[in-house]
Amino acid sequence: MDTLCTVAECNECDFSKLSEKPRSLNMDRERQRSFDERSLSELSIGFSPRVMTRSADNANANANANANFSRLVIDHNPDAPFSPGRRSGFNTPRSLIGYEPHPMVGEAWDALRRSLVYFRGKPVGTIAALDSSEEELNYDQVFVRDFVPSALAFLMNGEPEIVKNFILKTLRLQSWEKKIDRFQLGEGVMPASFKVLHDPIRNTETLIADFGESAIGRVAPVDSGFWWIILLRAYTKSTGDSSLAELPECQKGMRLILSLCLSEGFDTFPTLLCADGCCMIDRRMGVYGYPIEIQALFFMALRCALVLLKQDDEGKEFVERIVKRLHALNYHMRSYFWLDLKQLNDIYRYKTEEYSHTAVNKFNVIPDSLPEWVFDFMPIRGGYFIGNVSPAKMDFRWFALGNCIAILSSLATEEQSNAIMDLIESRWEELVGEMPIKVCYPAIESHDWRIITGCDPKNTRWSYHNGGSWPVESAMPSFWPADQNLQLLLHSIDIFFLPSATGAVLLWLLTAACIKTGRPQIARRAIELAESRLLKDSWPEYYDGKLGRYIGKQARKFQTWSIAGYLVAKMMLEDPSHLGMISLEEDKQLKPLLRRSHSWTF
Repeated sequence: MDTLCTVAECNECDFSKLSEKPRSLNMDRERQRSFDERSLSELSIGFSPRVMTRSADNANANANANANFSRLVIDHNPDAPFSPGRRSGFNTPRSLIGYEPHPMVGEAWDALRRSLVYFRGKPVGTIAALDSSEEELNYDQVFVRDFVPSALAFLMNGEPEIVKNFILKTLRLQSWEKKIDRFQLGEGVMPASFKVLHDPIRNTETLIADFGESAIGRVAPVDSGFWWIILLRAYTKSTGDSSLAELPECQKGMRLILSLCLSEGFDTFPTLLCADGCCMIDRRMGVYGYPIEIQALFFMALRCALVLLKQDDEGKEFVERIVKRLHALNYHMRSYFWLDLKQLNDIYRYKTEEYSHTAVNKFNVIPDSLPEWVFDFMPIRGGYFIGNVSPAKMDFRWFALGNCIAILSSLATEEQSNAIMDLIESRWEELVGEMPIKVCYPAIESHDWRIITGCDPKNTRWSYHNGGSWPVESAMPSFWPADQNLQLLLHSIDIFFLPSATGAVLLWLLTAACIKTGRPQIARRAIELAESRLLKDSWPEYYDGKLGRYIGKQARKFQTWSIAGYLVAKMMLEDPSHLGMISLEEDKQLKPLLRRSHSWTF
């Protein structure tokens, strides 16, 4: 048995799901292509006959599209070259499912390649945005989280070298001494971003990293280390080359990251306690505590590390700690963060001030604190992981990134994954609108906005992180008037401060979740919406408005992760085998710990 493969991973295979497939997959050949191709269910991307026959819920056209998509995945030729050998989109005259590439694909690849950052002659990442019309601020840097969709695009296109360079360069930065004022950060902290400084006089190049000391609010990026581990696994999965992950430097880097988040303290929960602004939502937005985005990324990073860590003395110790944490985290998240109609009704009827270990309302959540909007928002069929759970506090907002990662990492059960997709379909207007997809829903407004965001002018209601739509980044709408009196008038009637901002950076995550749950028609619909605007609007960072109709009021143009997010979404839809880079099947050893299927209590 491969020493990098856990017993749980080896036993993932569920042959009942493959019984109706017309052709079996050759596991030996697939195992040669990627060191951790451990389960037939993962190779088939989690499509069960039950999921793929949801024709009662969809129009006939969608049912036919699903059937064709299912055949594409199930009949995938095991002798065909794996992703590293096949270039997608830009260099492919015709996609796997017979469509001509969209004209935007070529434009997107050109823009992505223009964003490449070089250090001593080698590409080491992509710049955040190439918008010369706005002040650079820190958009001229390579961000760890921003580079992930760019990395996936290059991996899917058979260009892994830039991803390898990025992994090694950020690993080197991790070893630097990190101080904010007179306080030293943990050794395992990964940078939020870095840039290359050119000295034309001395003809030298230097890397400068930001670990939070220059960030707004001076918050260290908790998610950077998790994304780094997830990307290392994606690289290994895509190339079939485990030598990079096995380097002593990479092994040490993973252990340092894990040491930060597995350390013992005063915590009574397996979730990670975080400050506001520590992740993609990098401004004050009331996500302090135990935000769903961090918990889902934490879960996925732990599972990836479980596969990547070598089984030496140091590695085994961490594997044991990871397994224990995964069991506890898996139970906690599925039990206490999950919300559906039944659970909402149970919370509505909670008694308070319960004492002892028999308490049902374990966190003493006050039913009167339930927001009115959640009762109308929750469909009969559907559910989602809420934004935050801590003593006497539940944040019922929907956060797209956390829920999509929950699906991809199998933090969500199959039933919960389908419920999340049911919610997206049922609440399409609210969560997608005219530009996929809103980073969170609903927006904070009025007095709550003043208290929670500190009157943040960038996170006004339904803008940027406060309910904005994130496919790309862009500047002010072209019809924004120059006359200041008219600007004040428009501001007063809230033309631009409608609910939710959207962006393409989340488009690839939505597409991946759709493919894994057997709903490719949702992804196609979302991509078509994005294609109607992104190129024409110069690839903006995000959109504002209840429907995502307006270019974000402070959005940058030619936002790289918006460009890369679109490309990754297109390539995954064309070739679903790419999903294996960023998707994990459920570890069956974790399932018995969750004994209550619907009656979760607090």
